[in-house]
Amino acid sequence: MKKRIMLIVPMLHQGGFERVCVTTARLLEPYFDIYIVLFDSKDIAYDIKGLNVADLHLGVREGKIGKALNVVKRSLAVRKLKKEWEIDIAYSFGPSANMVNVFSRSDEEVWTGIRSYMDMGNKRLIKLFARKADKVLCCSRRIEEEVATKYHCKKAVTLYNPLDVKELQENALEEEIRLPWEDRENIIVSMGREDDVKGFWHLIKSFSLVKKEVPDGKLMIIGDGEFEEYRTLAKELGVGDDVYFTGVKKNPFPYLKAAKVYVLTSYHEGFPNALIEAMALGLPVIATDCLTGPREILRKENLSYGILIPNMSPEKDLDPLRISGEEKNLAVEISKMLTDRDYRKKYEKASAIRVRDFSNEYYVECLMGWMG
Repeated sequence: MKKRIMLIVPMLHQGGFERVCVTTARLLEPYFDIYIVLFDSKDIAYDIKGLNVADLHLGVREGKIGKALNVVKRSLAVRKLKKEWEIDIAYSFGPSANMVNVFSRSDEEVWTGIRSYMDMGNKRLIKLFARKADKVLCCSRRIEEEVATKYHCKKAVTLYNPLDVKELQENALEEEIRLPWEDRENIIVSMGREDDVKGFWHLIKSFSLVKKEVPDGKLMIIGDGEFEEYRTLAKELGVGDDVYFTGVKKNPFPYLKAAKVYVLTSYHEGFPNALIEAMALGLPVIATDCLTGPREILRKENLSYGILIPNMSPEKDLDPLRISGEEKNLAVEISKMLTDRDYRKKYEKASAIRVRDFSNEYYVECLMGWMG
């Protein structure tokens, strides 16, 4: 007899842990009886056709009293469903779902999912999950270590968000793209919205130095925003025609695939999925060693899967006459990756190897091992 797994999520509108919930349901369907419980089915953004979904019709309520009553009502409703469906394991996504999961405990195993570093800000909730849950699934090793050390929790484990590597690679071949240059030999790419945290001024200044070593070099930045001040900086540095801002792309992967190296210059990240997506396409990567994410992705058991550079200054500097030492160092790394074929091939292979740890297959393998 198949085990019965309940997945608990507040809603299924567009979002990170919502995507992970639906992906989990699809991946586990062949092996278990899967039930999804929603607090509110409004604005569903994912394909749930064929899945067993229950809507509690208990959406968001305003005020402290309203929110407290909601937790009680949701918990009672979920406990009833757990007993009715004879659930073996209940796995929840996000703080509000985690809270309901632990409060609705019946005879099942309770698994709470911490899918963002931002969730760590609510210490009382993390303490509750660490104490009451049978397993705390963390989306990064850093979160696991914090839960284990700060909350004395031996039940914390790392489970990276699943990535459909095969689908991503197929999407990269889906369409022909138009770029402003005929010569596509040495394209550097980065991906992210227009936000100071991404440090794109560092990248553009470094690129202006790369052009001196690699005259046919090009830079492409994929993401939402006008980027007007960055366009101006590129022009002032004399590389305006060689920097292309694509805007937001529904399918950015053909653009990623057109490049030779991926560069991340953020001075703060949570867990940069774009870095993993670039690696899934076999791109060698260079990334700042910012607070969370890149080091965990690019280092494993003393092995290196990409180039880590020291974290860069958060002080925005759009003066084209000031090129910092860290920007010069980044330019050296980019130039080497573009010009040294053996060096580049080494890190292309490293990317392909490391991305397996973030694949759908590895995600299922971990869950199956824990579920028995």
